[in-house]
Amino acid sequence: MSIKTRAALLKGAYDIGLIEKELVCGEDEVIVKNHLMGICGSDKNFYRGQMPPKTAEFRQEPKFPFYLGHESGGTIVEVGSKVTEYKVGDQVMAFGWNNNYADYFVSKTWQLQPVPEGLDMDIASLGEPTACAMYSGMNSGVQLGDFVVVMGGGFAGQIIAQCAKKKGADKVVVVDVLDGKLELAKKLGTDITINLQKEDPVEIVKELTNGRGADVVVEAAGSESSFNAATEMIKHNGKFVFYSWVTQPITLNISRWHDDGLQFINTCLVHHTWRERRVWTPETLKPVIQGHIDVKSLITNEFKLNDIKEGFDLADKDDAAIKIVFRP
Repeated sequence: MSIKTRAALLKGAYDIGLIEKELVCGEDEVIVKNHLMGICGSDKNFYRGQMPPKTAEFRQEPKFPFYLGHESGGTIVEVGSKVTEYKVGDQVMAFGWNNNYADYFVSKTWQLQPVPEGLDMDIASLGEPTACAMYSGMNSGVQLGDFVVVMGGGFAGQIIAQCAKKKGADKVVVVDVLDGKLELAKKLGTDITINLQKEDPVEIVKELTNGRGADVVVEAAGSESSFNAATEMIKHNGKFVFYSWVTQPITLNISRWHDDGLQFINTCLVHHTWRERRVWTPETLKPVIQGHIDVKSLITNEFKLNDIKEGFDLADKDDAAIKIVFRP
């Protein structure tokens, strides 16, 4: 049986539209009917024409035309003859690049994750970015009483900041360039916000810590200036937590990394093996199900899939939009 679907095709920078595809379910694959899809920061980079070099993560060449989309979730409508771990009707979250801006998508089973019991399907459809951010927050090394800085108040940064506070950080600081994101961070429990267009975050952090520096700094902004500011504000032997994806080469002050013995923690869950992900994802989403972390407030804009051009135009022009989603 084949299923027809609309799906996004990025023909070139700023040139996105829907095409019609016919999906055929392979013997080790399933077909999923989408519930909701989200725009990732990496999708914005691709949309702007910023294609990174090919890595092991890519199942298609990072070049135009590009079949865009990976954040989504939904219900399985067809299973291949060799599939044993899923059945028709199961709800799943996508953890792979399968052209997910679509009514339906086809996927290998290892690129999916079962939806945990009790998780709202709107949040489950953002299971991959939510689990990634939660994994970072839970494995950032934050200890009771720490002074923590999160560089970037986007979707991931907001979740990581909430996690840090729940883990017992004495003070959590969120740094961004947009007042709207900083106001939301305050609403969600952040102690201090810094707009780096108006203030020097390194100077403020040093002042707030009596010159010592932050115990933990999470880099979730993905820019050269953010990486270097993070480097300057961490205390001697402090923890530098990698989260964001920088797709272009940047210049870094590695001398301080060496001389001050900084600890580096890579918290990119989705880039671990799928076996590790299968173990970690339910644990990362448990606090979300329990209501400890607010994800719904981070969904700022919603479009129909048919309006994909308008959605990406907003993502490109309005950085205050934290999570933009589409419904089929």
